[in-house]
Amino acid sequence: MKMLQAVALLFALSISVYAREVDFNREVRPILSDKCFRCHGPDKKHRKAKLRLDLEASAKDPKKKAVVPGNTKDSELVYRITTDDEDDLMPPPDSGKSLSPKEKKLLSKWIAEGASWSEHWAYVPPRKHELPKVKQTGWPANWIDSFTLRHFEENEQGPAPDADPVTLVRRLHFDLIGLPPEPKVVEAFAANPSPKAYEALVDQLLASEHHGERMASYWLDLVRFADTVGYHGDQDHSITPYRDWVIDSFNDGLPFDQFTREQLAGDLLPKPTTDQTIATGYNRLLQTSHEGGVQAKEYVAMYAADRVRNVSEVWMGATMGCSQCHDHKYDPYTGKDFYAMAAFFADVDDTAHLKNGSNSLPTRRDPEINVLNRRQREDLAKLEKSITAKETLHAKAADPKLQAEIKTLKAERDKLKKATRKTMITKATKPRVTRILPRGDWLDESGPMVEPAIPSFMGNLTSGKRLTRLDLANWLTDADKGAGKLTARVLANRLWYLLFGQGLAPDLTDFGG
Repeated sequence: MKMLQAVALLFALSISVYAREVDFNREVRPILSDKCFRCHGPDKKHRKAKLRLDLEASAKDPKKKAVVPGNTKDSELVYRITTDDEDDLMPPPDSGKSLSPKEKKLLSKWIAEGASWSEHWAYVPPRKHELPKVKQTGWPANWIDSFTLRHFEENEQGPAPDADPVTLVRRLHFDLIGLPPEPKVVEAFAANPSPKAYEALVDQLLASEHHGERMASYWLDLVRFADTVGYHGDQDHSITPYRDWVIDSFNDGLPFDQFTREQLAGDLLPKPTTDQTIATGYNRLLQTSHEGGVQAKEYVAMYAADRVRNVSEVWMGATMGCSQCHDHKYDPYTGKDFYAMAAFFADVDDTAHLKNGSNSLPTRRDPEINVLNRRQREDLAKLEKSITAKETLHAKAADPKLQAEIKTLKAERDKLKKATRKTMITKATKPRVTRILPRGDWLDESGPMVEPAIPSFMGNLTSGKRLTRLDLANWLTDADKGAGKLTARVLANRLWYLLFGQGLAPDLTDFGG
């Protein structure tokens, strides 16, 4: 409860950069990324003066002297950002970028202090820290409160007063189920706002089917769920069972690694269940065209790029889409990384619907299957069990009444079987060839072929054979050898935003921004 009240104030605090040592990741890197990396960053095609300010070795190269630790007088960077000579000024006047006086002072102070450097925080694995010492030792109710309070005390601030019971119960309902509380619930909690009553209410709301709907609503926005194709006639397409699967997954508390694996590669799991097959509808969630003059190669390239953007943003908090036409200007993603990521999805056939699509409603988008929802499948299983049991009894002793009951049950079963809905799924096919498209041009097939691979700066993923979507899903959720810790931080940041209105990192889809 105290954490809920404190976080908004925590991120509104304005911290002076002059009373302490400059923090490279928090204060310097954002300036360099926004104002300098366009010409002095990862993108080698647009790099100027063969200088990289995103790498410590290049920035501190004694031959270039861009940054001379502890020496602002000899540091070329300080001269370039403070000079009145427009020919030497950086960023150049025609770049549309400029440094504020505060930013210039901060960069100069950073160099004077020794120009300490840190690896990009977004890609540094999190580690456990000891609880900070605080003055108000009785205030923290949990370990998060301790870190929050430390920031308050460092800036001579204090936490907000506790919320009144009525406000608290309303917040809880909107946060966990997205709906207002009933008046009787508010009255009951206001009459007994004890910690035990609060915990009981939390448990009750988490157990509500509306909790899954609340969380699924947010997730479905992230993965660009829609009931229509999104282009031209914007025809309907069949995907609602995927929506229901997401709701059920949140209500069931499906572990996030399994949640990820089933969406990206449920069809590649051993003997996939109906639910796991439905989950692969994620790979089909993108705008598609069914117009008669579609160029298949153009749209296959568009769909591949769309998938890379979504996977990288949702699971990695990264804008890999910026690498489609050139190396990323701010982050260490290369054009090869982009197309190697796209190659993971080369076994998803994006041409079938171009051949078989129509303007009918709903639009046909093979592969599809007819399914019952989970509750219908459970009801069907109960009916089958009852029919089998009664038929066993009837076989032992013929009974007209029992025969009539069996007939009724079979009629109910047959009616239920007809209530299926069509849904798009993923069914792996022979992977198509993936090439690096120069400048993202789908007409230019001169680029080299690439195999599925994770971003090069994040390591090397091997399995002795061509990597698959399942390998990617496992890597994304592997906290020991993969990107699992990054994925967890990205998700935690999204949940923080969902509950508090602002993420710990403000840009949810560009974690390193």
